[in-house]
Amino acid sequence: MDYKTKLKLQRWKNGPFIAYSILAVTGVMFLLQEILGGSTNMETLVFLGAKVNFLIVSGDWYRLITPMFLHIGLMHLVFNALIIYFLGIQLETIFGHWRFFALYFLSGIAGNATSFAFNSSISAGASTAIFGLFGSTLVLVKLYPGHPQIKAMAKNFSLLIILNLVFGLFSPNIDMAGHVGGLVGGYIVTFALSTPRAWKTNKKQQLSYALLFVGMIILLIVIGFSRYNSIVNLFS
Repeated sequence: MDYKTKLKLQRWKNGPFIAYSILAVTGVMFLLQEILGGSTNMETLVFLGAKVNFLIVSGDWYRLITPMFLHIGLMHLVFNALIIYFLGIQLETIFGHWRFFALYFLSGIAGNATSFAFNSSISAGASTAIFGLFGSTLVLVKLYPGHPQIKAMAKNFSLLIILNLVFGLFSPNIDMAGHVGGLVGGYIVTFALSTPRAWKTNKKQQLSYALLFVGMIILLIVIGFSRYNSIVNLFS
């Protein structure tokens, strides 16, 4: 392998390749949605893995993950992609590649599990994971006390969190349960993961938050099954 090739590989490894990969997969999935019937077509969304409660109950557990890569309409995709690009690159630099990977996916799972528990509608979108990224910025202030740039970032995204949640209250098409679940999940997961250069890391505390996250997911799944069975029994 020549020097230029090694240099390119090193730049790729040092760059935010997880954020870029998430964007690439999301873009490919959107194109696939359009090819198969359109991104707003419910049959296409369900076929490609949107969150559908009765299918999760039937054993489609992957639907707690796949909705993160599907979007309903071009504007939905563009808005979420911009946030992943601008915020994701910053956070991947702070957390490192694999911590960022875990943060994104676990936040998305938490959001989709919360949606499964409290929202019976079909849903899709990266917002569950994105709200987890928002939640992580609130924790970074505690991991890097006195850091002016992180403090400013947390302040800016705190305002964005509030605006999004308020807007969601007045929009019936927004999955508020998924957003709140992703936010809380990301907050908890960030404490569990910490960062490579955190001011203070407590392994016991990290384990406690990891167990809290696992307990949260189990509880949400139990609630989801209970609510689904209650609805089925009501109409049977």
